Amino acid sequence: MSDPTAAAARRIVVFADPEGGPPPDDAVLASLRAHGDVEVVVETPDTPQERLELARAAEVIVNAAPLVWGYRMLSQLPGLRMISLSSVGTDMVNLEAARELGVTVAHQGGNTAPIVAEHEFALLLAAAKRLGFHTAELRAGRWTRHETVYLAGKRLGVIGTGNTGARMAQLGRAIGMEVVAWSFHPSEEKARALGLRYVELDELLASSDAVTLHVASSEETRGLIGREQLARMKRGAILVNGSRGAVVDTDALVEALESGQIGSAGLDVYDPEPLPDDHPLRTCEQVVLSPHIADNNPEGHAFMFNDAVANAVAFLDGRPQNVVT
Repeated sequence: MSDPTAAAARRIVVFADPEGGPPPDDAVLASLRAHGDVEVVVETPDTPQERLELARAAEVIVNAAPLVWGYRMLSQLPGLRMISLSSVGTDMVNLEAARELGVTVAHQGGNTAPIVAEHEFALLLAAAKRLGFHTAELRAGRWTRHETVYLAGKRLGVIGTGNTGARMAQLGRAIGMEVVAWSFHPSEEKARALGLRYVELDELLASSDAVTLHVASSEETRGLIGREQLARMKRGAILVNGSRGAVVDTDALVEALESGQIGSAGLDVYDPEPLPDDHPLRTCEQVVLSPHIADNNPEGHAFMFNDAVANAVAFLDGRPQNVVT
């Protein structure tokens, strides 16, 4: 149970997502208010200095807004003990700096996995049916009928079988796809539960008709799918990325799409973001694109924010959860 005296001295700053629905109400924040003085920032700060002033003296930050916390910013917040992220990805915090400065960082558990997987599955279907291309042709007044891909009976290769990858495997099997997977941590128990088979990455790439990516952002996964891996894929295969843009070498992907080595792609994430106006992916007819919105719906916003608050409360109660550093 929290100490009322300690709670009164604590400052907790919540940076709300300005695009994440209505501001959080008191019912959501009540558990945080029991632990200290809570300030909710709804408008994204315009400058780093403004953000620093808003965060100064904070013991806990709930980061639901698209704000990056690097070494320079963190080093100027000596009282900060914890950042709770309203996301699965942790690339908005310099984790090495947080570790050095003694700042605990927690992220989302798996509550949004079904939401994200549903979006990635939609990208897979849209890429297979060339919906982006056919929509553009019809809007241009042309009746162009390109062949599409029937996915039932085809092989789906799932890279990363955490919560989102596991759900994608289930969705693939639901429409009659055979599922193989690769993971840093393969599990026979999980393979049985999901009805899939773990294989080496090279085999997955060479044998799959569609490949979907569900790995966390890290030094190990940066460039995981590069020119060499794309060349190993089945000619004409589909690639879907809803994890992080840096997992795929974008230049190599554009080359593979233009050469026909990759038949089509469904992308929700990019390197860099936002996608520049003149980026070749914008004019590539074989892709279906969405602007990093896999969990951008009322259910997703609620799951993410509520979990971020719960992680902050757990830390203040002395029982930290979902900690990454």
